[in-house]
Amino acid sequence: MKITVETTVAAPVEKVWRAWTWPDDITQWNAASDDWHTTAAAVDLWPGGTFTARMEARDGSMGLDFAGTYTTVVTHRRIESVLGDGRVVTVEFVEADGGVTVRETFDAESTHTVEMQRAGWQAILDRFARYVESKG
Repeated sequence: MKITVETTVAAPVEKVWRAWTWPDDITQWNAASDDWHTTAAAVDLWPGGTFTARMEARDGSMGLDFAGTYTTVVTHRRIESVLGDGRVVTVEFVEADGGVTVRETFDAESTHTVEMQRAGWQAILDRFARYVESKG
């Protein structure tokens, strides 16, 4: 099953793309809630390149590594990747009046409910939009 989440960011596509693909930016927005954060991220943005992110609870009680391989990269338009567990993720950047719609479609996993997965990924995407828009 595929799940899709999206948000519109009031910023130019170049700024949105950079915030999505630069490790220093990723560590600022990649968390579903304030009690989590991303402590490290790495991006090798080309088909066949890899990415990693270390997400941890701020209280140190738990953490997880998120990693995958890029399969398609179309600058300012689309990124496709395969996660370490084989799930496929597609991120689209669609320019429109007043901003960019960022749409993520991903294969659901079997551990959590679809609703929980959708809510978590949407929360991260909403944080991303707020981060980009706050950068002025």
